[in-house]
Amino acid sequence: CFKCRVLASVPILLTLLSEKVGQMMDWASKRAVIRMNGEKFRRFVRAPPRNYSVIIMFTALQPQRQCAVCRQADEEYQILANSWRYSSAFTNKVFFALVDFDEGADVFQMLSMNSAPTFINFPSKGKPKRADTYELQVRGFAAEQIARWVADRTDVHIRVIRPPNYAGPLMLGLLLALIGSLAYLRRNNLEFLYNKNVWAFSALCFVLIMTSGQMWNHIRGPPYAHKNPSTGQVSYIHGSSQAQFVAETHIVLLFNAAVTLGLVLLHEAATSNVDIGKRKIMCIAGIGLVVLFFSWLLSIFRAKYHGYPYSFLIS
Repeated sequence: CFKCRVLASVPILLTLLSEKVGQMMDWASKRAVIRMNGEKFRRFVRAPPRNYSVIIMFTALQPQRQCAVCRQADEEYQILANSWRYSSAFTNKVFFALVDFDEGADVFQMLSMNSAPTFINFPSKGKPKRADTYELQVRGFAAEQIARWVADRTDVHIRVIRPPNYAGPLMLGLLLALIGSLAYLRRNNLEFLYNKNVWAFSALCFVLIMTSGQMWNHIRGPPYAHKNPSTGQVSYIHGSSQAQFVAETHIVLLFNAAVTLGLVLLHEAATSNVDIGKRKIMCIAGIGLVVLFFSWLLSIFRAKYHGYPYSFLIS
């Protein structure tokens, strides 16, 4: 009878599940991120039974693919996976895996994927839903951001532990040593500390860095730019108002600096005591910088905030 066949298949399924979990645990004990090809993917991820979730990074790490973002995302992914693997809370509830295009092109074809890197959660029950695909362009690929997404999808909370990085303290120490050396060498002539132009320039640089979105980059860890794998076209400006590329912040910083320089030239043209010819040149140059680069800034704003009705010179 049907009931008898079902009961008879239960021990077989439990044995198969135990073998799969055991194999996944064995791989995870050797490497935090399990590398998978098409056969492993079909057997341990697609085929039932499975009572564990698998987070998979689909990527293209081979040098000939020239995917710089893939390498950067892989570094963050490795940090996240190692944080989970060596955590005291580590269980067989979640595994981290990787499918490289050159090792599993059939998997990319099976899932109709044409871009990398992509993170997908394959839940322990059912098929992946839309929310099981990580929004890389919006959230960035920082390990902390991926960890929050993993917690949302699997209810497994991972405390990201990064390897110690001494570059920051070392650079700060060298900077302080340089400043201290200069102050010591000029200990009898420290009038430059009272120079308002020095402090004004320093404050202006800080404001330009902050207003261009550098802190957002530090928190979110977005890619530098995006290359469309099908067309090969590189995008430096993100099309959404909820995200940005690193290159975009550099562009905005330069445009803001150019507008600021134009305003400074206009102020100098109006208040300086130089001859009238030089003042006219400064005035024309200042107006040109302000008009041109403000127009470009406004066009970037329009490109990100769709439907914004205003433009100036450049649409």
